[in-house]
Amino acid sequence: MKWADRMRERLHAGANSIGNLGVELFHYVALFGIGAITVYAGITTFIDMLHQEKISVDDILLLFIYLELLAMSGIYFRTNHMPLRFLLYIGVTALIRLLISDVSHHKSPDEGILYLTGGVVLLSVSILVVRYASARFPSVKEKTD
Repeated sequence: MKWADRMRERLHAGANSIGNLGVELFHYVALFGIGAITVYAGITTFIDMLHQEKISVDDILLLFIYLELLAMSGIYFRTNHMPLRFLLYIGVTALIRLLISDVSHHKSPDEGILYLTGGVVLLSVSILVVRYASARFPSVKEKTD
């Protein structure tokens, strides 16, 4: 009976090691893929911007979104933790980009502007809550930062 238990434990440990290796390999491949696609998108957007007669603020904010995506991938690569705050920063930047684009192209204020600014305020409050939780409760920091 003891021989069978030892054999089962060895098989379980081997399967566990192979599974962990597979998960790590997938993380690295996915992170490099996301990083490469983001760099490619940023470079092509930058080149397209150079061919325009006029570069707008929403074009520049799009480059900031690419930069934040790369920073988020780099942090995840180094720490194996998803930086929640960076997702919120990307959301704020995207909403502000949409707001600037909407105001500069349509020039007629409507309730959509209120929805966008409300979204920016909501995401900003979320960032404050996450930062407060990270500073106040160190065990939460590992999960949210």
